[in-house]
Amino acid sequence: MPESAKLFLAHLIERLRRAPRKRIVFPEGADARVQSAASRLQKEGLIDVILLENEVRDAKYAHLYYTRRRAKGITQMEAEEVASKPLYRAALMVAAGDADGAVGGAVNTTAETVRAALHCIGPRAGVRTISGVFFVCVADRDQGHDGVLAFADCALVVDPCAVEVAEIAISTAHSTRVIMGAEPKVALLSFSTKGSAKHPHSEKMVEALRILRERAPDLAVDGEFQADTALVTSVGAVKAPGSPVAGRANTLIFPDLASANIGYKLVERLGGAAAYGPVLQGLAKPMNDLSRGCSAEDIYGTAIITALQAE
Repeated sequence: MPESAKLFLAHLIERLRRAPRKRIVFPEGADARVQSAASRLQKEGLIDVILLENEVRDAKYAHLYYTRRRAKGITQMEAEEVASKPLYRAALMVAAGDADGAVGGAVNTTAETVRAALHCIGPRAGVRTISGVFFVCVADRDQGHDGVLAFADCALVVDPCAVEVAEIAISTAHSTRVIMGAEPKVALLSFSTKGSAKHPHSEKMVEALRILRERAPDLAVDGEFQADTALVTSVGAVKAPGSPVAGRANTLIFPDLASANIGYKLVERLGGAAAYGPVLQGLAKPMNDLSRGCSAEDIYGTAIITALQAE
């Protein structure tokens, strides 16, 4: 684990200790990795842990699910069945205020976890695009914010249009502030820099920049950039002179899910980085997803981030 990851996690823990204790529910409480992480979180006094293991019928949560989904044609009986499942019960506990956040995905797929979050919690007011961000901690602490960068969207939106790219960028900038504790410097990535190549894929990022400057005029954002323009000061000075972001980006917005997912995994596996996520962005209340190949350490870190999102 790079030093930046240790410092990032230590900083999150320090902030969490100063905040009121949060209740985080784990719908996969029978999993040994979840139990290990939950025990550590509880022992260290960071989070009040709620572990769910079995299907349980609860009229309160069934009614809540029915009221949220009846317009979609769900029946009361179907609502009772869905709400009895631990994954949905966890999301409904968050929606009802009985828990401050939820962490799932150690056993369930990303699609299942996100579906439960969308159906039970739903988006934050004004948000139309739910997305996923990874906090990537690299060895070079001169990169990003003390070696930590936000990568999005690495999890959900396969081929976002320009409007969706802009919405993902706004949500990720918010995550950079809330989780990284840094002022976002947002780079819209592509295979070209400032029109060096013309193609609909790169022009999508140009249009996203135009939308962002209308919707978030105070946000430090620029593009379209190749990755080296965004990250390397000397390259940024040559390819995008005068840019407030070039060479100093800490928030990277990719043009599609393929490039984002491949990008963070290459940095993680070949570059020795540590990656925390995907952290879901844009929900009314926090619920986060895990990889089914996650470790207890991954669950521990994601729970801490979830508790901070609940602040």
